[in-house]
Amino acid sequence: MLIILADELDITVSGLLGETVAEPTTDDLKTLSEKLEVINLQLAKRSTAKLKTIRWILISLCAAIVIIFIALAFMNSSYLDWNYEDLELAMAGTIMHGFEFLFVRIAPIVFLISVAGIVVTYKKR
Repeated sequence: MLIILADELDITVSGLLGETVAEPTTDDLKTLSEKLEVINLQLAKRSTAKLKTIRWILISLCAAIVIIFIALAFMNSSYLDWNYEDLELAMAGTIMHGFEFLFVRIAPIVFLISVAGIVVTYKKR
């Protein structure tokens, strides 16, 4: 009912109730605009930093995979020649063989996914 009465009297409801509402001025809008611009710049910087962090993690992962592959190649499965009658050597050899077995099968897939992630993070927006 207040809305209809305010329309008929050509006044706002808050004016009808005796409250004054300040109309936004151009200075208020300019201040608000500047604050929004600062917030947008901060969000852009945060997004860029996050992207760089992800990129460096992926590059580090690729480097670690390459280093481990080189180490395994130089080792040339030398643990296969160990004396497996010794329980400690048998356990260490089994663990190394298991690691090598899984690493050689999983690492290439992880490497390719990491390289794809690096390419995607370098893509221009």
